Amino acid sequence: MNLAVNSNSQIFEQTIQINASLEAVDRTITDRQLMHQWLNPALRCDPIGEWNTAIGAKSRFILQVPLINPALESTVIERHLGLVVWEFNGFFKGRDRWECIPEKDFTCLVNRFQFQIPNPVVAFGFKTFAAQWTRKDMQAQLLRLKQVAESI
Repeated sequence: MNLAVNSNSQIFEQTIQINASLEAVDRTITDRQLMHQWLNPALRCDPIGEWNTAIGAKSRFILQVPLINPALESTVIERHLGLVVWEFNGFFKGRDRWECIPEKDFTCLVNRFQFQIPNPVVAFGFKTFAAQWTRKDMQAQLLRLKQVAESI
């Protein structure tokens, strides 16, 4: 995973090879029940309205930590087979892009999480306590996603 940082935003980007079709990987990313098999168990994704991943669909990602349960509201801003981009607002502002690139015998999945943290106290806390954990969790999450996609 690469980490690029400038004064306005941070980017965490990672890639994984998945031995499954583009359609299977896309379904693993966008089907809510499959999503909860690979998301961090402390993270929950709830629809706002009925669940879907069409452009304009809204959801709320909730970090289930005692007492505070911070949430990011997101809207799908780009979508076609093999691509979904969630734009979110909350304690983070940014985009989470999932792109499937079909190869001959596998699908390459690129996840790009680009964000800003407007509150300087939250930004300091993230940098000090959560950035390293977030990077490791994103890597583990991709490995879980790979297992789910390869099993369907």
